[in-house]
Amino acid sequence: MNKLAQETSPYLLQHKDNPVDWFPWGDEALNKAQTEDKPIILSIGYSSCHWCHVMEHECFEDFEVAEIMNHYFVCIKLDREERPDIDAIYMDALQNMGLRGGWPLNVFLMPDTKPFYGGTYFPKKNWINLLLSVVNSFKTQREKLQESADGFARSLNIKDSEKYFFGQEIQEIAFSGDEINQILNKIQESYDTIDGGMKRSPKFPMPTIWKMLLDAIAYFPNEKHINQLKLTIERIILGGIFDHISGGWCRYSTDDKWKIPHFEKMLYDNGQLLSLTARANLYFKENIGFKQLTDWALSSTVAWLEHEMSSAVGGFFAALDADSEGEEGKYYVWEEKEIKEALAEKSDYFIQTYKVTAQGNWEENKNILHLENYPENFPTLVESHKILKNKLLNRVRPGLDNKILCGWNALVLNGLVETLRFTDVVFPIDIVKNGFEFFENNFMVKHGDLLRLKHQAGHKDNLAFLEDYSSTIAAFINYYQYCFEEKYLNYSLQLTDYLIDNFYDDSENLFYFTDKNAEKLIARKKEIFDNVIPSSNSMMAHNLNLLGRIFEKESFLEISETMFKKVKPLLIQDPQWLSNWVALGMYFSAQKHDIVVVGPDYKNILKELQKARFLPNAIFFGTNQTSNLPAFEGRLLNDNQTRIYICIDKTCLLPLTNLNEAIEILKQ
Repeated sequence: MNKLAQETSPYLLQHKDNPVDWFPWGDEALNKAQTEDKPIILSIGYSSCHWCHVMEHECFEDFEVAEIMNHYFVCIKLDREERPDIDAIYMDALQNMGLRGGWPLNVFLMPDTKPFYGGTYFPKKNWINLLLSVVNSFKTQREKLQESADGFARSLNIKDSEKYFFGQEIQEIAFSGDEINQILNKIQESYDTIDGGMKRSPKFPMPTIWKMLLDAIAYFPNEKHINQLKLTIERIILGGIFDHISGGWCRYSTDDKWKIPHFEKMLYDNGQLLSLTARANLYFKENIGFKQLTDWALSSTVAWLEHEMSSAVGGFFAALDADSEGEEGKYYVWEEKEIKEALAEKSDYFIQTYKVTAQGNWEENKNILHLENYPENFPTLVESHKILKNKLLNRVRPGLDNKILCGWNALVLNGLVETLRFTDVVFPIDIVKNGFEFFENNFMVKHGDLLRLKHQAGHKDNLAFLEDYSSTIAAFINYYQYCFEEKYLNYSLQLTDYLIDNFYDDSENLFYFTDKNAEKLIARKKEIFDNVIPSSNSMMAHNLNLLGRIFEKESFLEISETMFKKVKPLLIQDPQWLSNWVALGMYFSAQKHDIVVVGPDYKNILKELQKARFLPNAIFFGTNQTSNLPAFEGRLLNDNQTRIYICIDKTCLLPLTNLNEAIEILKQ
């Protein structure tokens, strides 16, 4: 048993019995490297990573490999989900070396933690050859290695304004019509118009891109983009990437048709896909088939979160592994005979609809369940899903990563809140209430700062990252527009003030990923490009824009606009990887709605107004009591009548008392 036995991360604990003398990242390992003058192997992964498991089995469980690693190196294992700051630094370093990134990420460092070489997955023979080559180079070419490592460390510290040519003077913050067309046409070049998503394999859902597109067509309708959005959402629900039996989306599809998933399920994907699907459910609400399909996906995913991903102490777990009993996907796939036995007389329709065969569409005559089209008799299938779900109780479940991560929990709460705000899907509100109470009691600490994670065993007090703050602030703003408790807006304000004091770089008008009080590493990075999770800077620019509007704080609006101006020239060239910035630009370019309801029936009226039309640039306010929010100034009349105020671009219509009149105005 090595030093990882005292850790709480499921990923690190998976390696505690390896013959490799693993250390967690920390002073003990780093001091050992300096004292013994040994290079460091930094091996980074996460618990649900299939190829991390493969490399562990082939290399790190092997005594021959372990002997070489232990003799010549200080070996450090890192959970990238606990320390995304370290992961980002060394992933950038690998890419600066001209090498392909991914996980497992294995990087060789000098004793001072500067990187000089690395890679991802290596089979045993290749890994041994690489180890011996590095050992030889460290002995015979030490100066060259150090020179190379120093160079990579310098490259990691190049300012983003120099790296991406920021700083051009942009006067106009709103997109012109030509710029909108240019952005959407650029994205359209990659459309897979047959199977949805983008033309690539493997296929990731990339909800940020499709949320941006939905925001864009809400204000600038275009039939091609509307059709592509609808097709994409349908395919990622009908395809095998969605778990038709238990609910929830897998991380990505290994093929280009969404049929064959990589079976791991990540919390952050499901939170964002809930949000995207809920928004699309409202936008396409007149399409009965689409609404039924998305209602089913939303309700089954919420049930999966409630029953499989919820902690007894509160909060949501991080991930489910792709593997069970040593096989990828074993928990999720079916033999034809199993379905016949379970469903009896209902099996014929199910087998015909899902095209289940004795030969299977997966390994060892197994079938991955996916649909080609929305079936006519869908309720019959749903009843069969319930029967098969009970059969899963007899199977060995995939490994659970029980980390409770601040930012990922915020993404899920955001998705749950938007499901409540925008759809008719019904689920226990306590899931959401308890989630936000858990935040208040566990992640929020004094002075406005946050913690990154809570384990089942209790707190591990490492400071949160910009990703955590940005996601949390967004969730609080969203939740206010459902519960209308102003404390959540005040929390957002408190956290934002802390960020500006401790994360903001006013020389580049962007936020660092790490707190100025955090551990000092070889670089302090800023996250700009959107990926499977929107970049923390783009999320924060959105938050500042919203909070600036809510509290009428010009300083917040100025920071948001300045951040956007920095990135605007870049996003017009490469909108796919800056799609959340594009969404912000759409907000700057579209009408802004402020909808204020005051009086005894404000909650019921706001519930209806939010479902009247998809208005992504609207902020909804409501109260029946005294408030300091600027939106309520002069509007609290205490006459027991409920009034509706609709303001468009800071011009307010006369107050209304009739809900239907207000709905008709919003639909115009």
